[in-house]
Amino acid sequence: MKIAILSRGRRLYSTRRLHEAALARGHKSKVLDTLAFAIDNREGEPDLTYQGTPIPHFDAVIPRVGASITLYGTAVVRQFEQMGVFSVNSSQAIGVSRDKLRSIQILSRHEIGFPKTAFVHEIDQIIPTIEAMGGPPVVIKLLQGTQGIGVILADTASVAKSIIEVLQGAANQNVLIQEFVRESKGRDVRAFVVGNRVVAAMRRIAQGDEFRSNVHRGGRAEAIPKLDPEFERTALHAAQVMGLRVAGVDMLEGRDGPKLMEINSSPGLEAIERSTGIDVAGSIIELIEEEVLFPEIDIRQRLTLQSGYGVLEVPVDERSELAHKRIEETGLRERDVVILTVHRGSVSIPNPKGSRELLPGDVLLCFGKTLTLKSLAPRAPRKRRRKGNASIDEVLEGTPTALAGDEPVATLPPFGNARVGRTASRVARARDDFDDEDALDGEKEEER
Repeated sequence: MKIAILSRGRRLYSTRRLHEAALARGHKSKVLDTLAFAIDNREGEPDLTYQGTPIPHFDAVIPRVGASITLYGTAVVRQFEQMGVFSVNSSQAIGVSRDKLRSIQILSRHEIGFPKTAFVHEIDQIIPTIEAMGGPPVVIKLLQGTQGIGVILADTASVAKSIIEVLQGAANQNVLIQEFVRESKGRDVRAFVVGNRVVAAMRRIAQGDEFRSNVHRGGRAEAIPKLDPEFERTALHAAQVMGLRVAGVDMLEGRDGPKLMEINSSPGLEAIERSTGIDVAGSIIELIEEEVLFPEIDIRQRLTLQSGYGVLEVPVDERSELAHKRIEETGLRERDVVILTVHRGSVSIPNPKGSRELLPGDVLLCFGKTLTLKSLAPRAPRKRRRKGNASIDEVLEGTPTALAGDEPVATLPPFGNARVGRTASRVARARDDFDDEDALDGEKEEER
C-alpha cells in the first residue's frame, strides 16, 4: 500500500514511528506537510496538488492535524476522502473532537461518565451555575485548548467569575465550567484506542503543585499493564461515539468510576510507547491494512435505499412482545424484518441464529419494512423536570418587562474592577500559553 502521513514535522517522534512501522510491514510511506496542499475542486474530479504538483494515488492517509491548523487540516483530509482515499480518522470526527463543548454535548446522550460541565453566556449566571454544580473549586477550560493550555483551576466562585469575564471579554474566548474531581487531582489515565480495542494504557501523574498531568507540563507517565474493564469500556464507547478509529482517551479516576476528560484525535505516541513498550504505531498500520482490505460502507444508507424499508434499533424490555422468545418464534421474518445483530451488554452477537432467545435488556439492530419497524419502536419517555427547578413559565413570570425591549434591566459591572485585576496575571498566563502554541516545537506540535 501507499500511505500518506500528514504532519508538519517529519522529525517528530510520532511521525517517524508511523513512517518506520509502515516500511517495516512492507508498505510505501510518505510524510507530507498538511499546509503545502492546494485543494482543487472540479465537477466530478476532486483533486489535490502538493507544492504545485498533482499528488499520486494513495491507499490511505494518517492525519496528524495540529489544533492550530484544524480548519485547513480537516479540509485537506476531507478532500482525500472525496477522492476515495481511506483516512484513519475522518475529517468530521477530527473537527468534532476538537470542540470540547460539542464533544460533551454528543457524549451526554450516552452512558459515559464525565465531570459535570456547564456553558453559560450571561455573566450573572456564572455563580448560580457553579453553585448548582456543587460549588467551587471548578476547572475553567478554553473550548479548543490542548495539552493543558487554557485550563485554569478556580478556588472560589468569585475568582471563576472574574476569570471568565476576562476570557470572554478582552481575550474573546469561550470557556467551559467543569466540576473539579478532587480524588483525581494531578492524575489521569490515557487509554490508546485503535479500531475496536485499547492497545495500550498509561497513568499520567503531575509533579509538585501542578494539577494538570500532561507529560509536556512535567508530568510523568507509568504503564498500566491491565486496564480496569470499566475504563476500557468507557474509552471504547467514547471513541466509537465520536467516530474515531484512533484516539487517546483521557479519563479521571473518580470515586464512582471513570470520568471522561478529553478525547484526542491526534494523540502523541512517544509517552505511551516509551512507558508501556508497546508498538502502538504498528497497531495503527495494522488497522489500515484491515480497513483498506474491508472498506467501511454506510450500511444504514445502503439498506434504506429501497423505498419502504429501513434500519432501527429495538430495545427489548419485560413488556416487549419479543422478550423470552426465540427469534424463530417472534414471527419477524414472516413480517419481513431481519435481526442483523443482538447487543447484550458489552457483547455483540452478529447474524444471530433463529434458536437465539431474546432477553430483556437486549438491543436489536433490525432491517425491514418501515411499517413493521414502527410497530416495534418504543415510545420515547416523557422527561420529568428535575425537582426544585423552576419551569420556564415561572422564570419568565419573574422576568422584568424591560426584556421585551423597553430599556436595559441592569448594567453589567464595568470591565477592569478589582476582582478582575487580582486574577489578571493568572488569566494572562493562560492566554499567553494559548496564543503561543504555534511556537511549541517537537512532540508538542504533534499532539496539538
